[in-house]
Amino acid sequence: MLEDFRLIVDLVTILAAAAAGGIIAGLAKQPALLGYIVGGMIVGPAGLGSIKELVQVETLAQFGAAFLLFALGVEFSFSELQKVRKISLGGGGLQILLTILVTTVISVSVGWVTTPQQGIFLGAILSLSSTAVVLKSLMEANQTATPHGQVMLGILVVQDLALGFMLAVLPALDRPAEEIGIAVAQAAIKIGLFAIGATITGIWVVPRLLRLLASTESRELFLLGIVTLCLGIALITEKLGLSIEMGAFVAGLMISEVEYADQTLAYVEPLRDIFAALFFAAIGMLIDPLFLWNNWDLILGLVSIVFVGKFVIITPLVRLFGYPLQTALIAGLGLAQIGEFSFVLASEGRNLGLVSRRVYLLLLGTTAVTLVVTPFILRLIPSLFNWIETIPALDRWFQPGEPPQEVSEHVPLEPPIVICGYGRTGQNLVTLLAEQNIPVVVVDQSETAIQKLRDGGIPYIYGNAVSIPVLTRAGLDRARAMVIALPDGMSTRLCLKHALEISPALDIVVRANQYQDIELLYQLGGSEVVQPEFEASLEMASHLLVKIGLPTIQIQRQVKAVRNSHYMGLRPEGTIGEMSQTIQAATLGMNRRWYRLSLTSPLLGNSIASASIRPLTGATIVAIQRENGSQINYPNGGTTFQLGDSCLVIGSVEEQSVFEQLTKGEIAIPVLPIAMAESVAEVIIE
Repeated sequence: MLEDFRLIVDLVTILAAAAAGGIIAGLAKQPALLGYIVGGMIVGPAGLGSIKELVQVETLAQFGAAFLLFALGVEFSFSELQKVRKISLGGGGLQILLTILVTTVISVSVGWVTTPQQGIFLGAILSLSSTAVVLKSLMEANQTATPHGQVMLGILVVQDLALGFMLAVLPALDRPAEEIGIAVAQAAIKIGLFAIGATITGIWVVPRLLRLLASTESRELFLLGIVTLCLGIALITEKLGLSIEMGAFVAGLMISEVEYADQTLAYVEPLRDIFAALFFAAIGMLIDPLFLWNNWDLILGLVSIVFVGKFVIITPLVRLFGYPLQTALIAGLGLAQIGEFSFVLASEGRNLGLVSRRVYLLLLGTTAVTLVVTPFILRLIPSLFNWIETIPALDRWFQPGEPPQEVSEHVPLEPPIVICGYGRTGQNLVTLLAEQNIPVVVVDQSETAIQKLRDGGIPYIYGNAVSIPVLTRAGLDRARAMVIALPDGMSTRLCLKHALEISPALDIVVRANQYQDIELLYQLGGSEVVQPEFEASLEMASHLLVKIGLPTIQIQRQVKAVRNSHYMGLRPEGTIGEMSQTIQAATLGMNRRWYRLSLTSPLLGNSIASASIRPLTGATIVAIQRENGSQINYPNGGTTFQLGDSCLVIGSVEEQSVFEQLTKGEIAIPVLPIAMAESVAEVIIE
């Protein structure tokens, strides 16, 4: 068969295997990348042996790593890096050094390696975590903007940059100490010169190039230009003895500060996804299933050591840099695997004779298993904290009780409007309220945001908006209203819940990041829930209807009706099963439990409003399943409890306990006049 045609057949085979594996993984509710890896194992040399041109396929798979890092650079801009620069540079650097040091000492002491140089090499491999797996998992869970997501990505960026440094030093690792010192100095000089060149290029060349490409108004030329830029810079770093991945990431950072960043990302994402699938499938092709099977006990032992060791190193480091214990634990668990770029180091080390073939295969197997296990661990983390909430002795360590890190000097004395989150939405709100001379207090935990507030003379509380002491210090007990515009759903829900614990009657406007959160936020007590995409649709429709000539009053009435219906007419329709899955996903990470009402429960025949569920217990009912199998999702205050009902309730351990007592009649339901009960139900329904 012709060489070129053989490569085409191999590419089609590996992409088909990746697609099939991804589909099966999706049907099994598992991460798609798990399917990609397994698909590669099946058609690889150690499986069916369908792939003949392994070297060419691996070369093309490097594009996947390059595009993954390029897209990460575009999304994770310099401004984002500023938010976590301390933990990324300080914490990331310390994590790499500590991992190398601990691994060297242990591996030499127990006889895993014969020389300290081999121990350093092994530590370098173990120090890297998986940018691709962690980033993909965070994106799927919409957690890239969360504190733990930012911390993990910041550390991963430093690890990816360190890869180039490691590759430059690696050839001198088995030589005398003075040669190692020379190699380190040369690598530092190369990286420094590259950083200077990248900065100059990013300021003077890249913006002009993108404007030129955009001026052609050709999608093809724009895509061709940015792909050439990405791969061109990646090749330069390769020639400098660094890494293609490092160059691709830096290329993304150059574009991230230009106005065409979003357009670039939209164009590159399809390429990234295709080549990423090829990249993970290529990782699968390197794995020998028979070797894994024959050495499963040793590999599982190594996997356990890696996870425990990296967790023990990373968690205290994140805590040391002032992050909450929960953030530190999530970061420690999320970064406890070995990264895909460790394959690159391991391969280079084998070529240089630093490791034997058996050790090389053990490293590949251990790395592969950690990559496969990581998505499951990240998915189980919310359930883990759910379980912790049920144990009072543990739960007190995770209560969001961190005090403010800093309070501005000019906190208004008169009742303010408290704004949680100083992103684009928060900044616009502050500007509009300032024009009306309405006092505000902003709560944020980003150093970059706080610096903007300092420069603008805007009153602020520097701290986690989920923390009860922080919210108390912001003056919620006397606030006129509150706006929650946080970047992730979990923080939004917890902030809303804790705010109402401090001030139950407070008027709170909440931004829903996803439409699935709208009803839950209303159920938790939000006065008004705003969803940006739906609001944009309403504004565009209003503009068009005005142009057509419809009366303004009629348009306003229609828009108000849509808002009063919680955008119900704009949301995609779903089956009961899909709605149930949405509720499960929306309440993930919150303490939730199903309660079946007994035959003697005093709730039977009462409505949610007349039973005073929230005032008495503080808990929230998000679903009721009838005895006939039907389900009421996000029931309103007028929903009546019936025989055989099961209620899905979210709330703290204490709130769940009080609700259970209420269902058993251990707490009396207050008797309201019929007219008052009906009016309460009507208010809640509205």
